[in-house]
Amino acid sequence: MKTTKIEWTDKTWNPVTGCTKASAGCAHCYAETMARRLKSMGLEKYRNGFEVTLHEKDLTEPLRWNRGHNIFVCSMSDLFHEKVPFEFIDRILDTIRQTPQHRYQLLTKRAERMAEFFSTRQVPSNVWLGVTVECRDTLPRIDALRNIPAVVRFLSCEPLIEELGIMNLEGIDWVIVGGESGPKARPMQEDWVLSIKRQVEDAGAAFFFKQWGTWGQDGVKRSKHKNGKLLEGVIVQQMPNSTRR
Repeated sequence: MKTTKIEWTDKTWNPVTGCTKASAGCAHCYAETMARRLKSMGLEKYRNGFEVTLHEKDLTEPLRWNRGHNIFVCSMSDLFHEKVPFEFIDRILDTIRQTPQHRYQLLTKRAERMAEFFSTRQVPSNVWLGVTVECRDTLPRIDALRNIPAVVRFLSCEPLIEELGIMNLEGIDWVIVGGESGPKARPMQEDWVLSIKRQVEDAGAAFFFKQWGTWGQDGVKRSKHKNGKLLEGVIVQQMPNSTRR
């Protein structure tokens, strides 16, 4: 089983690895750094480094996981990358439909291609669809997501690199916020986070604050573990209600 330290999920499943940069949040991609490290360690799956690679042998991996999990699909890629054929995504959805005990989280920066894919296909009832919204330029992704019928629609505002302003959260069930990690991390301001939290609460959605990242609430650069995940002195990590629709 592929366990993970990502707080909002239980497992990761990577039938696709590798990606290319799509927006400002990609500048210091953790997956790219990790893929190159795994390649240098000689792992066969990452022989191509961070080039988009399809892994047919991993398509049925979740069939071996009997107990139900939240599964983040393609944590080391973007499932809706232009180099991933729709036919391959269909095969991934076949596995998803065969495993109703799991909840699959599909997160993309390529919202329009995801919308194109699901314009001719039904979203399985055990799939949560999400888009990354890390800066104002990426706000249109919310509109693309909003129009796709799914049991849960969510936003990942991570790494949050600027104030997002007023957002239309109609039809959005869950919003994750987190700061950037790593030596080149960009700082996140508390006001940005609290603005999103207020809007999420007003919309009746769930709010999940993941972490401060490399820059703390006080604006000091230190270990992300030392900066922690307290927001106004408490941990706020709500999960969505997946039975609303």
